Amino acid sequence: MEPKGFIRDMLDVKILILFVLARTEYPAPLQSVYELCYQDDKLSYFDVCEALPQLVASGHVEQNEAGEYLITDKGRQDGKVTEDSIAAPVMQRALIAVEKFNRSIRRDKLVRTEVLNRPGEDYAVVLSLDDEQGNLMTMELMSPTMEQARRFARVLHTDAELLYQQVMEFLLERTEGRKEKTGKSDNFSG
Repeated sequence: MEPKGFIRDMLDVKILILFVLARTEYPAPLQSVYELCYQDDKLSYFDVCEALPQLVASGHVEQNEAGEYLITDKGRQDGKVTEDSIAAPVMQRALIAVEKFNRSIRRDKLVRTEVLNRPGEDYAVVLSLDDEQGNLMTMELMSPTMEQARRFARVLHTDAELLYQQVMEFLLERTEGRKEKTGKSDNFSG
């Protein structure tokens, strides 16, 4: 009995890579390309390592200065012609993986944390939360140790949207409550 799976040869690997890269919104490093393509048990890391340089050499994919891979116009056109040969379950799993990858990269561009040395022996954790129009919130917290600062940075990066939501709820509750009690506008001068 023949083993199940979409990947039969190097051509199938290349078709799957082109399918995935055509849908990524950002350049992808080798490991990410492999993870996005690993939707079939017959695909190996070494298959992707072999196929990507061949796709670069043929002009279907390019590699940027950071070593990340992007599809070219030629790759997009040729991939579109061949992608119907990908098994439906593999294609569906790959699409889900690409959507998750795109969301993750998009979020990482909008949420940034940084640990800085402050004068003295303190550290600062800076959180910047943006949306497509610009900065929503920038916050700096002091931390007495680097270890604690790194922990703060991880938590802030993970829960930045929740923190922003809670700050907004707090401010709106306080300003709306103040407006009702005093009859004054939302200015903070008294």
